[in-house]
Amino acid sequence: MADTVREIERKYEAGKDTGAARLPDLSGAASVASVTDEGVRELDAVYYDTADLRLAAAGITLRRRTGGPDEGWHLKLPVAAPTTPGARDEIRAPLTVSAIPRALTALVRSRTRDVPLAPLMRIVSRREVRRLLAEDGTPLAEASTDTVTATRLTGDGQGEKATAHWTEIEIELAEGADPALFDTLEPLLRKAGLRSSKAPSKLARALRETGLGDPRRRPAAAPPAGARAGDHVLAFLRAQVEAVVALDPGARLGTEDAVHQMRVATRRMRAAFRSHGKVLDRRTTDPLAQELKWLADELGVDRDREVLAERLRDRLDELPRALVRGPVRARLRAWSTSSRRGSRRRLTAVLDGNRYLALLNRLDALLADPPLRDAAAGPPGAVLARAMLRDYGRLAGSVEHALATAPGHDRDTALHDARKAAKRARYAAESATPALGKGAKRFAAQMKSVQTLLGDHQDSVMARGALRAIAAEAEGAGEPTFTFGVLYGREEGLAERDERELPGLWERISAQVSAEAAALPPA
Repeated sequence: MADTVREIERKYEAGKDTGAARLPDLSGAASVASVTDEGVRELDAVYYDTADLRLAAAGITLRRRTGGPDEGWHLKLPVAAPTTPGARDEIRAPLTVSAIPRALTALVRSRTRDVPLAPLMRIVSRREVRRLLAEDGTPLAEASTDTVTATRLTGDGQGEKATAHWTEIEIELAEGADPALFDTLEPLLRKAGLRSSKAPSKLARALRETGLGDPRRRPAAAPPAGARAGDHVLAFLRAQVEAVVALDPGARLGTEDAVHQMRVATRRMRAAFRSHGKVLDRRTTDPLAQELKWLADELGVDRDREVLAERLRDRLDELPRALVRGPVRARLRAWSTSSRRGSRRRLTAVLDGNRYLALLNRLDALLADPPLRDAAAGPPGAVLARAMLRDYGRLAGSVEHALATAPGHDRDTALHDARKAAKRARYAAESATPALGKGAKRFAAQMKSVQTLLGDHQDSVMARGALRAIAAEAEGAGEPTFTFGVLYGREEGLAERDERELPGLWERISAQVSAEAAALPPA
């Protein structure tokens, strides 16, 4: 069994001409009432990676460490869009076996694929520990002085050395402590001749100082000046592939929004393949789009039901108490639980399966050797603007068809098709934004407003279907169904409101797009 802990820490090293790093007296910092000596710990860790350092390149570390109160297997993952610098999620497993626990290898499988993990570096640290306490004795942080010896366990190329030695200071926040403490401590640390470490982790510094290099992956930059249309499309696709791979561990762990964002990345890729068929040969991308649709559908099993259950709970909370008859909340809870039963196991099985890994490998192959067409060499402004306006034209046709369709099932279907067209046009604008700038960004926002309205309408359609099913279950159990009828009626009203608002919204957006289209690069 693995446990997850949010770790927030910062590392410091001695500045030039300062000598060995030394921890100053931190009891003078605001909010730190006292500092206690916790003694010395001997820590011995072996770090694992692939031969080509795939984990290190992604900012991930995997180690087996003995010594200290948290000895065991530790997998450290970057936090998606962290609000606090130095934050990582540490997944821990006990020292029950010498082999890497399967629970941890699964979390890095999107990175390693079928490449084996092997011992890479041994890092031994003599850690002198101090604990920073608040006035009431609450732990604020642990400050340590680490005397480190790193020994390379692989590689024999020229320029490499077997070991490296250094001393560093590490400040790790206690659980629940305010990250503002770092800013409080910073002046005292700087006064003592310390500066923020250039290496984000001990492993990164060990790799650098033993000559194995700095494998950290830099964020993909926007295509430089002079880049062609194909460069922009490939940069957009590359960002989506990286998002899928990076979100994989969070999807397995149940991290909030990970599955949703992973699904969005697959949709963006599919939309890009369709929108930019004149840049990338669809004979190659269409089969990939089918596989991406499969993955999106699998990811949506859990997400769609979760969103629907949340909508129904919110609608129930809005009802006056007098309109809630019978065990409505219990019935809704039972429906939500039964519909999600097994979905987490199913998702894990998909992510562990060969079909998913084959898809990741095929996406990598596409980016390495893209099937470019003639338009890929064209000016990005003109090529991407043309694709964006083509998608807008499809959306216009879908909206007009939906508005001309009589209310009922057929209109619901037409509005759902229009929603998908709006999403595609939005993604086309997002891929064009680096080349077209503010105009494409405004266009994406306009398409999002249409998508949002139509999405709310579709959610209402799905909610009514769920309410019919839940009401049938309640009726079969002899429970009152009055409240489900009330909720159904309210959902009908919300859908009718959306349908009334659509013509006005579409008229405004059509006028805006027509005015701005004239400023886009000529086709």
